[in-house]
Amino acid sequence: MPTILRTGPYRLFCYSSDQHEPAHVHVERDDKKAKYWLKPIILQSSVGFARQELIDISRLLERNQELLFKSWNDYFAR
Repeated sequence: MPTILRTGPYRLFCYSSDQHEPAHVHVERDDKKAKYWLKPIILQSSVGFARQELIDISRLLERNQELLFKSWNDYFAR
C-alpha cells in the first residue's frame, strides 16, 4: 500500500492490486475511508466521513490532482 501523500489528518494511498482499475486514491482518517477516481475527481465510495468533509477532501484532491495522477502512473508503470 504505497502512500502517495500525507496532508493534515489524511493519508492518501493506493493498493498494489488496484492496477486494473481507473486511476484513483483511497483516503483514510482515523476509522473513516473514502475512494475517489482521479480523472475526473469523483467520489466512488465513503464510510464515516461527513458530507462537508468529503467536499473538503475533493478540493484537496483537485489541488493535488496532477501529483496524484503522476504518482499513480509512476507506481503502476513499474
